[in-house]
Amino acid sequence: MGMGVSHYAQQTRPRKGENNRRGTLLTLMGAVFVRDVWAPARINEDVIPYLKENKPNQVEIIFRQLVQPWHPSSTLVHESALAVERVSPDSFWAYSVALFAQQRDFFDVNVVNETRNQTYQRLAELAGSVGIDKDEVYKLLFIADKPDGDSYNIGNQVTNDLKFITKAARQVSAHVTPTVYFNGVVEGSISSGWTLDQWAEWIQKNVV
Repeated sequence: MGMGVSHYAQQTRPRKGENNRRGTLLTLMGAVFVRDVWAPARINEDVIPYLKENKPNQVEIIFRQLVQPWHPSSTLVHESALAVERVSPDSFWAYSVALFAQQRDFFDVNVVNETRNQTYQRLAELAGSVGIDKDEVYKLLFIADKPDGDSYNIGNQVTNDLKFITKAARQVSAHVTPTVYFNGVVEGSISSGWTLDQWAEWIQKNVV
């Protein structure tokens, strides 16, 4: 796992003798897309089980994050996911699913009247609800209210990780959500609103 790059590979890697032919790698940056953590849980609940049943051992799904900065709380939510990855890497997906379920709690209107650290506290509590050490998560997120010498933008302990995933997304020109890469090539037809039937049709056509 690269530093600060969250990923989730549910499907197994291609079988021995298979290389990067069609259908061997679906890199979906962000929530199985390069998208923000508000991604629908359909991938986890519907698409991955469908792939396991219908295309076993043919697809690897990689999950990467992309902050949507016009929602200020998006940064905080992604920071919390990065903190979870440091504290309990194996719990990253469980925490992501919890975020999907509780996303409204962190929309603009539900964070506007609290401090940044208060939002971090609520995110750490959510991590605790899926068995992650909430105190360790909060320790990574906490920002002091005193400068460090002449430095006033001191960030927290996952700031560098956040910079890394942002640079990674920029490097592959990922801007909209979702951005899906199939065998390294952008697949522009896939939409975040797709039903399982639409996913199934695309999978049957493209995964061989």
